[in-house]
Amino acid sequence: MVPNGWKIKKLDEICEINPRKPSEPDDCFVSFISMSQLSEDGRIISKDTKNYDEVSKGFTSFKDNDVLVAKITPCFENGKGALVNNLTNGIGFGSTEFHVLRAKKTSDPQFIFYLTRTNAFRARGTMNMQGSAGHRRVTTDFIKVYKVLTPPLPEQQKIATILSTWDKAIDTTERLIDNSKQLKKALMQQLLTGKKRLLDDNGKPFEGEWVSSQLKDITDFIKDGTHGTHKRYESGIPMLSAKNITKQYTVDFDDAPRISEEDYNKIHAKYTIKSGDILLTVVGTLGRVAIVPDELVEKFTLQRSVAIMRVNAQSAYNQFLKQLFSSSEFTNLLHRKSNSTAQAGIYLGELGKLKIDLPPLKEQQKIAAVLTNTDKEIELLEQQLADLQQEKKALMQVLLTGKVRVKV
Repeated sequence: MVPNGWKIKKLDEICEINPRKPSEPDDCFVSFISMSQLSEDGRIISKDTKNYDEVSKGFTSFKDNDVLVAKITPCFENGKGALVNNLTNGIGFGSTEFHVLRAKKTSDPQFIFYLTRTNAFRARGTMNMQGSAGHRRVTTDFIKVYKVLTPPLPEQQKIATILSTWDKAIDTTERLIDNSKQLKKALMQQLLTGKKRLLDDNGKPFEGEWVSSQLKDITDFIKDGTHGTHKRYESGIPMLSAKNITKQYTVDFDDAPRISEEDYNKIHAKYTIKSGDILLTVVGTLGRVAIVPDELVEKFTLQRSVAIMRVNAQSAYNQFLKQLFSSSEFTNLLHRKSNSTAQAGIYLGELGKLKIDLPPLKEQQKIAAVLTNTDKEIELLEQQLADLQQEKKALMQVLLTGKVRVKV
């Protein structure tokens, strides 16, 4: 059903498709944007300045307020594209794998941009790709005849303004996340090396000496997961690998293979995994770390890509070690000590010999608390970002189809 006042139009009725190359500017300089300089969420990551003669042949041309859409697989499916602005002299060139959409006078460029961001446009374009495997492309003919619901220009502009408000909120939240991560990185460099000392419970800087210890001396055992081959089932006990240890220091059971209770009991006849144990990835993706939580909903076992460490509570604090293990310095150390095979890995003997500097236990706890609070702030911002992205997605669905009308 077509909303009142809206019309069904082909894209080439509301915009020019792949328009002609613009004339050379007076000072000869233009912007250049490669495919890698576009993000999958519709933004320009960066752009270069080039001489017009250098790029005017063999590349795709565009101007300020043009919409770029990647034509080749998998860039099209992944959402590569952008509304370009602030180009040098208002002119740009870029990858030959771009389609260019230029709004006509009765259309709003930002509205057209949002049309190209819809799931419907991407899905239909993917179905109509042509070419050989690995080189399939969305054709110009598809872009031209693709039909869209089109409101009058004032309503297009209002819809675009509303959606751009969400984009600005998303951008702001992403910057806050980046800033918080940089702050945490700086804090880790200061606190985990003793360059900055926190205050103790009496309000005075900690003064105790830091002690260099090998990992095998501060953990009751260092062990990796099972080396045996076990039959896999759709249900049963999860067997986690490195991919199940998340960047957020948590254990994720999604897509984990399952083994039988009998095999689980054989693996854990001599040891069990307990709450508080540290899990560290030591094969493939090195340095992912998590602590087994107290309120674990189900028991699990591990593949050999994950090491288990039970901390000696008299010497070290597991939350401090978690933060230390997540630092780029420790990850680099793991890589330096890893074997030279195709898949990086560190032997448990070598892992146990690694030396780390430990402050007094009370200071470890304070440092861990500060860094954990920073993690919680980042996690909260990331949840806010996910909410904003979901809200924008829902808004696009109702605004671009006229299911919800805006007041102009």
